Amino acid sequence: MATHPTENEVRQFVVENFLYGQDDGAIQRDSSFVDNGVIDSTGVLELVAFLEKTYGIKVEDGEITPDNLDSISRVARYIEQKRASRVGGSCAG
Repeated sequence: MATHPTENEVRQFVVENFLYGQDDGAIQRDSSFVDNGVIDSTGVLELVAFLEKTYGIKVEDGEITPDNLDSISRVARYIEQKRASRVGGSCAG
């Protein structure tokens, strides 16, 4: 099963920054970061900073939720939604 390029980038960031470079395969694409002790509240802020810098998106305070940021697949889906809304909403004026 091929993974999405965005999922690969998010996985790489999580492994390098929270798992000290040790990817033992324990974190699957749908594994909860919080439930598995991978990311704490400070880590969420680091993840948000990474997403904003890497993908050029603005993560609003109300968007910092488990539905958006608590697994590799959720983060990738969130990024795609933000990109789509930015493209679709950029002509508003």
